[in-house]
Amino acid sequence: MASPILTTHVGSLPRSKELSELLFKKDKGESFDKNLFDDVVKKNVETVVNRQLDVGIDVVSDGEMSKISYATYVKDRIKGFSGESERRAPADLDDFPEYKDKIAKSGGTPTYTRPCCTSDLELQDEESLKKDISNFSNALSGASHKKGFLNAASPGVISVFMPNKFYQDDDEYMEKLSLLMANEYKAITDANIQLQLDCPDLALARHMSYKSLSDEDFLKRGEKQIECMNNALVDVSTDMVRMHICWGNYEGPHTHDISLEKILPIILKAKVKYLLIESSNPRHSHEWKIFGDIKLPHDKVLIPGLIDSTSNFVEHPEVVADRLIQFSTVVPKDQLMAGTDCGFSTFAGFGKIDEDICYEKLHALVEGTKLASKVI
Repeated sequence: MASPILTTHVGSLPRSKELSELLFKKDKGESFDKNLFDDVVKKNVETVVNRQLDVGIDVVSDGEMSKISYATYVKDRIKGFSGESERRAPADLDDFPEYKDKIAKSGGTPTYTRPCCTSDLELQDEESLKKDISNFSNALSGASHKKGFLNAASPGVISVFMPNKFYQDDDEYMEKLSLLMANEYKAITDANIQLQLDCPDLALARHMSYKSLSDEDFLKRGEKQIECMNNALVDVSTDMVRMHICWGNYEGPHTHDISLEKILPIILKAKVKYLLIESSNPRHSHEWKIFGDIKLPHDKVLIPGLIDSTSNFVEHPEVVADRLIQFSTVVPKDQLMAGTDCGFSTFAGFGKIDEDICYEKLHALVEGTKLASKVI
């Protein structure tokens, strides 16, 4: 019997309305019941873990239930951020101003606090991380399931979304972030939970924060971002680390996305075992062929996105299977897992994917992967 290919996803899942409202109160510095917040987060984690297991996902997450977003949650755990940073629209939306305006007016742009680094950084809250680990570990234990991961922001993506206004240069800023975030990375893996580092700074940032740079200068920046991330992982086993690369979890032209071919050689230098990439959306679905020319190192596992995270279309299992079979022609089966393009709720209260449809899409991922596993 053919061995099965495992399934997972990128991390974020739809949060309940009650939880989203509490997260926004916390984000805006408004008064909220902290005991209620803790209880609601815990219940939401239990719910999403069980829903993932019910549809058959092998390596599950806590859905990022406690976080307003995958990057800016750090402002509550590290002291030294204040004010509000400049919002920069992606270059592809600049090319289509009427569409950009339509998105803004329809509420398609997430609203949350994005401060700048304005003073020397230092850890201020380690309890939130301990609660995340405890909530997730308890949910996994209650479901008699052992395979799980928790998301964490990379030093590079923090520097993109909460830019430096204090340190001498961005390199010094990222080095300090690396030093502080290392504590979070180690704590997660010490709890026998896989760590996923979210790194849209290596793709999305090219056509957003760094859209004025040349590809060459952006890639030099990427080298530094990988260096700082690797420094933060010195005390973490590579086998416990995943990295997600993203060009932006939004429905748009994506005509300025840097190609995977250009960034892949840098990405492969990361001290991680698992690499998650977008590969089902219309802008990147052809890039599976790149792995025929740039071979995946033997010590890494590729987790291509086989499900689009920006559409309520539920992929047919045979479509999922076909996509995975394509990858198997350039990547060995034992170096493949099945995943999604991005998260289903990147920001609390934001995202066009219906909650129930989200899990139907994950079910399609599971069924399609079963089909592919039989023939690969």
